[in-house]
Amino acid sequence: MDSGAVAQALEDARFDARQDSRHEDLAEDVHGRAELAEWERIEQLLADAAPDTVYDPDADDVVQAELAADAAADAAAREAEQREAARIAARADELQALRELGTLEQTEPREGDEAARDELTRRAGSYVQKDVDAWLAHALAAHLGHYRDPDAREAAADLHPTHLLAHAALLTELAHLAPGAGVDQLAFAARLSAADPEATGDLAAFLARARPGADPIGLTAAADIG
Repeated sequence: MDSGAVAQALEDARFDARQDSRHEDLAEDVHGRAELAEWERIEQLLADAAPDTVYDPDADDVVQAELAADAAADAAAREAEQREAARIAARADELQALRELGTLEQTEPREGDEAARDELTRRAGSYVQKDVDAWLAHALAAHLGHYRDPDAREAAADLHPTHLLAHAALLTELAHLAPGAGVDQLAFAARLSAADPEATGDLAAFLARARPGADPIGLTAAADIG
């Protein structure tokens, strides 16, 4: 761009800024102010250069620095995504090994196991991993591992499928009805939640309302399901 084209672009940006200032919803437009400031910078760049110099973004140190920063940020984001994917895959491998050893139920879940569960499901062609789901539902209901944190239990409502949440909500209420009941004795809860998650959630919510001091996290999850 030559100086004339830059001057016209600057004038257009100033006109747009004046127009925006007349409208309350546009007066604080950050993008418009940044565009105006950039054209002012470019005009000053040409004013300080030799006569007849044209503007070339490839020779603009500021633009090149911004492009380099953007490229570095994109590379860092990709690297972080790759590290996270590798971590999820490694945890999925670990959970798979534990289930093959028959010791999954003795393992406490960690933060991020929701993603590992999804990875195992993906590997199985979207087939529901019933044992993994039952393990997570029990951990969620019993507040094991990172589910000791109420925030983690609340976040689980957005991370787990409906049937798993219904299973956990029903297990929570059954634990109050039959304290000390073993996991094997409550296996029917998984079948109910798999067959009809909505009805299972309704049942859990009904049982929660029928007892005093209901766990607000469990009750909220059950109500959401129902």
